[in-house]
Amino acid sequence: MIQKRPMMEPQALKKLADLCAKGEHCSGEMLEKMRKWGLSEDAQARIMEKLITLHYVDDSRYTESFVHDKIRYNKWGRRKIEQALWMKKVDSAISSPILDTVEDEEYLAVLRPLLASKYRTIKAESDYERSMKLIKFAMGRGFTMELIRRCIDEGVVDADGDVDFVDDDTDD
Repeated sequence: MIQKRPMMEPQALKKLADLCAKGEHCSGEMLEKMRKWGLSEDAQARIMEKLITLHYVDDSRYTESFVHDKIRYNKWGRRKIEQALWMKKVDSAISSPILDTVEDEEYLAVLRPLLASKYRTIKAESDYERSMKLIKFAMGRGFTMELIRRCIDEGVVDADGDVDFVDDDTDD
């Protein structure tokens, strides 16, 4: 069996710089790639320093982009975004202040239509069971209990202005 030689430092730097030029990446992703390529820790440190100095890697810029994209396109809540950033080894000293700038209203703008859409597909025998299923769904998407309760308590409003659910105690 032929054993692969570890990648050389200049080759690794070029490969990572090319990757970063195509899209945002965090330092955790870069370090993981270099580790898999078998680069020494000294070489990893030198390459990371160069990537940061040349502005190829900026964890703060990456986090801002990541948070924005995950809310808008993936319809994730804060908890799921925090967990994903933790998995990518983004320091909470960087991610927390960025997450703190996102207003509740931005999450609610995503959560309301999500719950309205999910509400129509839930099969439940009682309002309580339906609420529990909605809560479980929204928590799986990473939304906080406080925001979920707000949506359920106020009823979810469709784009056409119809309230999709509220307590069924009232007769219309």
